[in-house]
Amino acid sequence: MSSLSKKVCMIGLGYIGLPTAATMASQGYQVLGIDVNQHAVDTINAGDVHIIEPDLDRLVSDVVKNGKLTAKTSLAESDQCDIYMIAVPTPFKGNKEPDLSYVKAAVEALAPFLKKGDCVVLESTSPVGTTAKIAAWLTAARPDLLIPKENIEGQYDITIAYCPERVLPGKVLYEIVHNDRIIGGLTTACADTVCDFYKTFVQGGCLKTTARTAAMCKLTENAYRDVNIAFANELSMICDEQGIDVWGLRELANRHPRVDILKPGPGVGGHCIAVDPWFIVNASPEHANLIRCAREVNDYKPEYVVKLVLQKLQDLKISNVVFWGLAFKPDIDDLRESPAIKVVTQFLERDSNCAVKVVEPNINSLPKGMSGKDRLELVTPAEAIAIDAALHVFIVSHSAFAKIKLPESALTLDFCGVLGAKS
Repeated sequence: MSSLSKKVCMIGLGYIGLPTAATMASQGYQVLGIDVNQHAVDTINAGDVHIIEPDLDRLVSDVVKNGKLTAKTSLAESDQCDIYMIAVPTPFKGNKEPDLSYVKAAVEALAPFLKKGDCVVLESTSPVGTTAKIAAWLTAARPDLLIPKENIEGQYDITIAYCPERVLPGKVLYEIVHNDRIIGGLTTACADTVCDFYKTFVQGGCLKTTARTAAMCKLTENAYRDVNIAFANELSMICDEQGIDVWGLRELANRHPRVDILKPGPGVGGHCIAVDPWFIVNASPEHANLIRCAREVNDYKPEYVVKLVLQKLQDLKISNVVFWGLAFKPDIDDLRESPAIKVVTQFLERDSNCAVKVVEPNINSLPKGMSGKDRLELVTPAEAIAIDAALHVFIVSHSAFAKIKLPESALTLDFCGVLGAKS
């Protein structure tokens, strides 16, 4: 059977699963998408999307219309697939311990339908060792099949591998195809088989390794970025204390040929960088000191922002504040783990007097948990500018905000560099 004649099942149709499923369908695969969200399933089957990503709506419309992509809430015996991919959430619990319940539920859902020759591929960012756990769960669920054992070569009925996503929101469709991919096989043969599959729709390099190394590679990439962001965020707090404009300092320091300080912000958001380093800390608590410290710095930054905003309002004796931005990074609508939301939420909890406005051009309504709060209102940029005697707090550097013309007398706090260095 040729690769393109195989049917693919994608379990999880969120920010990674749906774009990947649509991309494979556009390359000729017959793809079945599974998601527990009935609204998402109905939306996709109508040829529309439930998430915002450039060009995804057009691609999904095309592949649904030509019958290459369909969605359901659960698998059935009539759904005979050959490749099962898992792209479900992997959050952490209250004590920063990884929560693999979604991955385990996906494995248990697909297990009854496996047959000899099938592949199981995990894409969700996961702790080291998760792929081996998948093998253990499948061994328990399907004793009639010969399931691979980690790093033990041999003849097995099923192929299992880990291939973490490495995409940037806003550029997902391009990066799914063009970025290099890490293919971590439970065995060498598993890596070979899954590598051949990815090469049918990935133009970037497909780099084979072990499942454990692939998992650590993805966590390392995000921890590296987190540490560098923490340096910038810590530097910004030191500069505040010492009366130094961090934006001007950053411009000067980055003129050094071997220095590249990132932009500080109100913290770190998104499902990856704000979560994944904790997987490393949880697995190696005695040695992951720098990674833990970086996480603590970035987790603290929203609280620090709120402290400065409260102090500024007290000094100015005004009762209107406008927060510019809610997304976890510029120019997207993704609010997952957003430090901007933490800033606004914590501010509302600590201040009971101010009228609070939020400007977020990429959403039409406030997210659940925020819309019911008194004194909080989503407004347009024009409405925000028209507010008299307000403190304007910039916490997300959307490109549209750089074009905003505030009155010269406007009172501002800039935590994301929208206003640039002070003269």
